[in-house]
Amino acid sequence: MNDPIPAQLPDFRNLGVTLRALVLIHLAAILSVIASIQSWAEWPGQLGNAVFWIEPVLLPAMGLLALLSPTLQRLSYRLGVLLVFLLVSVVMTVVYRIMRNTLGLELLSGMWLRQELLGLAATGLLLGYYRLWMRALSPRLTEARLAALQARIRPHFFFNSLNAVLSLIRSEPKKAEILLMNLSDLFRVAMGKQDRLSTLEREVELASGYLDIEKVRLGERLQVEWHIDKMPAKATIPALILQPLLENAVYHGIESSIAPGTILINLFRVGDDVHIDIRNPVNGSAPVHQGNGMALDNVRERLLLYFDAEASLSTKLINGYYQVHIVLPYQELPDEQTATHLSRR
Repeated sequence: MNDPIPAQLPDFRNLGVTLRALVLIHLAAILSVIASIQSWAEWPGQLGNAVFWIEPVLLPAMGLLALLSPTLQRLSYRLGVLLVFLLVSVVMTVVYRIMRNTLGLELLSGMWLRQELLGLAATGLLLGYYRLWMRALSPRLTEARLAALQARIRPHFFFNSLNAVLSLIRSEPKKAEILLMNLSDLFRVAMGKQDRLSTLEREVELASGYLDIEKVRLGERLQVEWHIDKMPAKATIPALILQPLLENAVYHGIESSIAPGTILINLFRVGDDVHIDIRNPVNGSAPVHQGNGMALDNVRERLLLYFDAEASLSTKLINGYYQVHIVLPYQELPDEQTATHLSRR
């Protein structure tokens, strides 16, 4: 089935987008200078000349695009691209006119059109690069890895969960009903597309329902401590991020030991960053399971897709616990997306 990936402009406020633009533009300038010089003695002068023409335009243009990025992303892709070209053209015209008037560079009168065309060509190449990059990191590609991960975990979790529910049907029918509802809710999200954003509040609901199911199965062996009093409930987060990490924590930290263990979940905001900290106990006599890697790689890819270099995931062993720590920028879903998201619940 042909399902084209919707085109959209990159977030020009994103650190990764800005760094890529700066690196690619300067790399192109370096290669252009290398191709044009007759000897390496000309290298410093030619490179300085290239930077002289590039920097006064590149930095203001990137700043203006970052300032207008929220507006540009609300527009259709074609209109947004046209406005990006227009903004770059206006910045180049204004900057070169100022340089000509203040520095007395009459040479600019004859070079203006060539510099304008080069600038617009560079803009087009960058937009094309970002389009290809976003396609390469599309959730439709990442979803294939998620499906492979779920194919391994679902049968194990599904049958154990059904057995846990069956054990409660006669003794605690109300609790069994709640667990079935949690299981249905979790699988409805897991079976859906992973190409939409959710809220941290909703992901905590799903994760809490999952842990309730596991508590019935594992009994007193599984203890959970939630620290969510400082949680930014409306923060944007890729759908189904917490549950796979908690499933890892249960499988590798609780099931692998006969002794009771506690999973610690700490969600909070510091400035413009959202922090997600999950810790599970490590059996001191056994190494950390290598199976953690598949889920972690998937989460990393999805964070990279949505937040680029502004999000990170790190792991480490600390005081007998295996820690997964995620940092991502604080954002909220637009009102219309929030309404659609809530209607699916």
